[in-house]
Amino acid sequence: MPHRFHPRFHPIDLSGLKTYSIAERKSKVSAADFASPWKKGSGFKDFLDSLPDILAGTDIKAVIAAIASAFENKKTVALAMGAHVIKVGLNPILIDLMERGIVKAVAMNGAGIIHDSELAMTGRTSEDVAASLGDGTFGMARETGEFLSEAVKTAGRENIGLGQAVGEAIIGNKLPLAEKSILAAGVRLGIPVTVHIAVGTDIIHTHPGFDAAAAGAASHRDFRIFASVVSTLEQGVYLNVGSAVILPEVFLKAVTLVRNLGHRVENFTAVNMDFIRHYRPVTNVVNRPTLGGGNGFNLIGHHEIMLPLIAAGVIERISS
Repeated sequence: MPHRFHPRFHPIDLSGLKTYSIAERKSKVSAADFASPWKKGSGFKDFLDSLPDILAGTDIKAVIAAIASAFENKKTVALAMGAHVIKVGLNPILIDLMERGIVKAVAMNGAGIIHDSELAMTGRTSEDVAASLGDGTFGMARETGEFLSEAVKTAGRENIGLGQAVGEAIIGNKLPLAEKSILAAGVRLGIPVTVHIAVGTDIIHTHPGFDAAAAGAASHRDFRIFASVVSTLEQGVYLNVGSAVILPEVFLKAVTLVRNLGHRVENFTAVNMDFIRHYRPVTNVVNRPTLGGGNGFNLIGHHEIMLPLIAAGVIERISS
């Protein structure tokens, strides 16, 4: 059967193809960067060293090194967090980093004070929304609403930030599990824990005792405290863990504010951590603020695994 070709197109002639030696080619993957098999009985530092120096394996080691370097050089390490960080059981990890003096400031969204105070109050949190939304009982826990509404009023009366007010209330009321509270740890250690609310997003905003004016003013004080923290980030590290919208926006505004006021915040390490890639934190935390210098990293993974890994890596590195 005769070959059939389109009258204008025939198989191209490959005989004139130009080649070069693979030794001259730039390659992105080298066997020297490969992972090492695990040896039974090895330590955690050995585990980190065994990770491949490729993609996230390189990045997580660079983030650990940046945090350890900032700590050793007495630079600021600040951590902003969505409330999911609390709900996956990471309060002890973060409090330990605060107690060691590694994390020098914490920022959280409005949901953070709910879950943190409920844990201190009862040892439990994270309501089953599907089970209670249908009959309108979602968010209507009396103790949570009353406790936080009183803390908000105290913040208004005493002209203090919302994070400080809730932390002091947890300690002052001797809540049974206060040692599990990030907010209480901030008060105890003299570390700012700022709270950045968006009205209507949190269950306490539906309670009749909630003072929106006092909450807004207290959260604005916290924004100004947060901006003061951001003004010290030169050669430090900023981590955004699990906040997809609110804290990336707050951070971007704080960066432009302190630069406008003459503070140098150019060469620092910005890290976003979440279990999926979001536009806003990658843009507003990792990319835009580091355009003039510094480094940005975006780590994808579950908080309950990634944050303890990084914390352990930092502790091992500074201990040595």
